[in-house]
Amino acid sequence: MIALRLTKLAAGLALGAFLAACTTVPTEDTAVTSTGEVLPVISTKTRSMYREFDDGQFIVPAVPRQYLSEERARQYVPYYSPYPEGTIVVDPYDYKLYLISGPNEAMRYIVGVGKAGRGLRGEARVNHQKAWPYWTPTANMLRREPEKYGPVRGGLEGGLENPLGARALYLYRGGRDTLYRIHGTPYPWTVGGEESGGCIRMFHQDAIHLAANVENGTRVIILGQSEAGKYTVPTGESA
Repeated sequence: MIALRLTKLAAGLALGAFLAACTTVPTEDTAVTSTGEVLPVISTKTRSMYREFDDGQFIVPAVPRQYLSEERARQYVPYYSPYPEGTIVVDPYDYKLYLISGPNEAMRYIVGVGKAGRGLRGEARVNHQKAWPYWTPTANMLRREPEKYGPVRGGLEGGLENPLGARALYLYRGGRDTLYRIHGTPYPWTVGGEESGGCIRMFHQDAIHLAANVENGTRVIILGQSEAGKYTVPTGESA
């Protein structure tokens, strides 16, 4: 079922790439920053995956060129976990999330990690997910940074500036909310690194892609620090 949905979504993205090819001749994208730094080559496939598009409620902005690379693009990779297809494995100390797609294979996403993203270890379940969710700062956020979060203590409606981004997956354990979220972010520069706040952050496009391919009840495994990079090589080899 997971593979089928991934195939359908991939077909839609391929169509987007085809339409983009009708208006753009180059097959690769290079760029130079204002300081003269030459950015890595980006394929048109990757640019298409992270392009601007209409999500219905909002126009999702393209991921800025400087935050993209072929390594950061979501992609199928070898992954030697013991978990069945459809399981999510979060590796917060390696800034990656995996959706198991079959034996020894997974769809890999690059993620950003906040302090809360390292506050849970072990197993949980996706209780539900929301598109463009409402967000309310936690008591800890208000206590730690009252100047920043005080003005929005009542919460923010879903939208392009909402910290939870385009999609949020809410993780529960034993029927109780863990307060752990896998979600999009309006701050693409935080993806692939560590930030002071938030749980597991993804590019909007990746959060939408993940949400479209998981169901309520999906099993989620969160690895600890000593397990960083686990399952990326066959058993018996070092990561």
